[in-house]
Amino acid sequence: MDKIVIDGTTILPGEQVQINALIGRLPTRTPITIPIFVSRSKKDGPVLLLMAGMHGDETNGIEIVRRAIKNDIYHPDRGTVIAIPVFNVYGFINHSRGLPDGKDLNRSFPGSATGSLASRVAHFFTTQILPQVDYGIDFHTGGASLNNFPQIRGTFEDEQEMALAKAFAAPFTIYAPFREKSLRKTASKMGKPILVFEGGQTLRLRKQVVDMGSDGIRRVMKFLDMRDDAPEVDIETRILRRTMWIRARMSGMHHTRVRNGDAVKKGEVLGFISDPYGQSEKAVKCTENGFIIAINNYPVVNMGDALLHIGAF
Repeated sequence: MDKIVIDGTTILPGEQVQINALIGRLPTRTPITIPIFVSRSKKDGPVLLLMAGMHGDETNGIEIVRRAIKNDIYHPDRGTVIAIPVFNVYGFINHSRGLPDGKDLNRSFPGSATGSLASRVAHFFTTQILPQVDYGIDFHTGGASLNNFPQIRGTFEDEQEMALAKAFAAPFTIYAPFREKSLRKTASKMGKPILVFEGGQTLRLRKQVVDMGSDGIRRVMKFLDMRDDAPEVDIETRILRRTMWIRARMSGMHHTRVRNGDAVKKGEVLGFISDPYGQSEKAVKCTENGFIIAINNYPVVNMGDALLHIGAF
């Protein structure tokens, strides 16, 4: 078995260890640590990373990884699980997406030991965590008013990544190209396939999202021969190659007639935008055949605001 060392701590076969990695201090000198949970089987196998809280207000992902630690998911029959429920501790404390320096942690990789706060946190992950893992799932949640239907995102340019996505079996598997300075792009350069799971809305827990994320973890672990059992796939998994936003053509109040996950057709009326005085309204029409993969739940919109995210074959 390969040696696993994180932040100076060696994890031996058969051990379950919590590492509290010091990554900084508040201006009050209060230490900020990232709790990292490692569960290593006595039997050899791959190392799987489960992480969430890249953006501190994305609570559905945090709950999925928390549940993995609390339940038997965290303890593999073979191999090792590294679980990080809250990566961006600063954002989690403040109910915010970013860090105190205002930067997006997921646009700060691979980071630097002498850079900004976000860059330093990313550098810790790139040097201490990524070298240990073989595969990973990064759990995210929709934006402040955006509710994402459960979905797996990846580039799918290599067969291994697509196989992992199919094993996870989210309702939608969506092609998403790499973004500059993202964790996923940095990991890919190191030969570490990382899938991104999206589901729900920030600061709101959704049981459906958490259940699907938890089931997906177990299916991936079974696919990697890290456990012997996993939930059966009970939904059709659709692979979507393109996505596009339907945007507001006028300002006003948005009223949607569709639900997340619905199949829609080009030309179909998906809702309408009205002024708040009842004197005018404009229909919102679908521009493509596809599926609703995200809905903006905020009712007051400006011209050009994203309303509905459509995924197409």
